[in-house]
Amino acid sequence: MTQPPVPTGFSHEKIETNNFLMIVLILLVVAVGGLVEIVPLFFQRSTTQPVAGLKPYTALQLAGRDIYVREGCYNCHSQMIRPFRAETLRYGHYSTAGEFVYDRPFQWGSKRTGPDLQRVGGKYSDEWHRLHLIRPRDLVPESNMPAYSWLERTPVDAEALPRHLRAMQRLGVPYSEEEIAKSAAAVQGRNELDALIAYLQVLGTALK
Repeated sequence: MTQPPVPTGFSHEKIETNNFLMIVLILLVVAVGGLVEIVPLFFQRSTTQPVAGLKPYTALQLAGRDIYVREGCYNCHSQMIRPFRAETLRYGHYSTAGEFVYDRPFQWGSKRTGPDLQRVGGKYSDEWHRLHLIRPRDLVPESNMPAYSWLERTPVDAEALPRHLRAMQRLGVPYSEEEIAKSAAAVQGRNELDALIAYLQVLGTALK
């Protein structure tokens, strides 16, 4: 009985039976594909320029965003409305890249245990948000959101804000030296609940 011929050269069998070669080729394909897909986005105006009216977060709003991230709100709330009729009817205008130019990192997300928050800014009053964050089921009986009552008793870390704004400035957010210098004073006497509400109230308001 004759043996089948041994494959020579660059064959599928040689690739599939050589772990090192397989890993190298996979990494090469992913690297080339990533460059082709991602690099052009850095040069497209629609993805690098802010929409008209977009302003950097104020010191209080930026502190609120930090609290939002710290408490893991992004695990249940997305901030990205897809361009589908069912989405825009429920949440409003679809999200655009220019709205997130100053977000480091962005909070798009895909998990929706709770509603999308991209257009929540101005939809409810500050008092509504305050009551909802302290006792969610008082306003939404079917909600399974945890309460965040302790935020009202926790002051904003004012000393950390100038360093944070400086870091954001280095990443390209156009904060002025005056804004950085006054950031600590801007949040004096404010608590973390105030900051979180300020952040929620600005979400999605730049796009009219």
